[in-house]
Amino acid sequence: MKIFQINTVYKKGSTGKIAFQIQKECQKNGIENIVAYRYSEGENDKDSYCISTWFDCHAHNRIARYTHRAGFYSKIRTKRFVRYIKEYDPDIIHIHNIHGSYINIELLFDYIKKSGKKTIWTLHDCWAFTGNCPYFDIANCYKWQTGCRECDKYQFLHNRDISAKNWTAKKTLYSTLPNLTLVTPSEWLANLAKQSFLKDIPIRVINNGIDLNVFQPTESDFREKNHLIGKKIVLGVAFDWGIRKGLDVFVELSTMLPNDYQIVLVGTNDEIDKTLPPKILSIHKTNNQKELADIYSAADVFFIPTREENYPTVNMEAIACGTPVITFDTGGSGEIVDKNTGIVLTEKTAKAAYEAIVDICENHRFTTDDCVKRAKSFDMNKKFAEYIDLYKEIAKMQ
Repeated sequence: MKIFQINTVYKKGSTGKIAFQIQKECQKNGIENIVAYRYSEGENDKDSYCISTWFDCHAHNRIARYTHRAGFYSKIRTKRFVRYIKEYDPDIIHIHNIHGSYINIELLFDYIKKSGKKTIWTLHDCWAFTGNCPYFDIANCYKWQTGCRECDKYQFLHNRDISAKNWTAKKTLYSTLPNLTLVTPSEWLANLAKQSFLKDIPIRVINNGIDLNVFQPTESDFREKNHLIGKKIVLGVAFDWGIRKGLDVFVELSTMLPNDYQIVLVGTNDEIDKTLPPKILSIHKTNNQKELADIYSAADVFFIPTREENYPTVNMEAIACGTPVITFDTGGSGEIVDKNTGIVLTEKTAKAAYEAIVDICENHRFTTDDCVKRAKSFDMNKKFAEYIDLYKEIAKMQ
């Protein structure tokens, strides 16, 4: 069997790591697997294919930022890419993210339709069934259910229906595919897809997974190095801090917590540091996943005040390291937490978070053992093996 994956990135970022781990699982099972991705940043190898170049992607992105038609350019590169797929002749095409300004979706799906190739599409956000938006929670916009007309966010030359044009094009492209199966990492996203024009396409839920050999309770000198002995550590981890990830909630929370509490944020940068009060410890990045696991293990509680999310890996990583999680009830974030490993807040405020944090830290409501027990269900080897089963099932379909 030959599988051909398509994603924006390879071996890095959440989706790039997922594609790479699926590839490794395929190879363990004697299945050929190539991952095609946007452009090389040094991660390419014999089992991968670069679709475009940095210059072409940059040009696609600049034009799309003006016209709001990401995914409808890069025709020359996509034609060459389609020729490569034809030569490789996979049994199954497995799509991930294709909205990274590197591919023409009309040409790609036209080829898939004409070839009749069996196709899996793992949705990592909502872009597939909206005019432009990967998420719409903050905007509280549900026009994607009826056509994305009169868009308040995306306009081109005073045309408020540019998103509607994209929405209609997408609906036409996907609805004519005879052998398409959708996968989502969360029940939340699966339910949204069932409310969209994708509702008639078969859909499966396969959760993301993590490496439990790395993410497990560990001893470290993190507290000593950062002078946090005797402090209760409230940890946040993200790599695109801002309103979407709830940075403002952490800032407000820092004014509410007692002096024996310390907020630690990982994944910040110099610009973010300028907005942070002195009471927040900022760590720009970790050297490796082991170091990140050390920080998770040192924390008393992990807090994720995200406002838009699918199925955040950080929740799994924290729980696997024995640290309970507090999350806003956003997207599929709450699906990861159970009654023994954390709290899901329906009231998305700093006040609600403060009360939950103090409750956990003062009353020791959750144990490391319960967290580790829950984490067994996050094993990436088991999760990605579900894709192997799906490949085999689809390959048998007539």
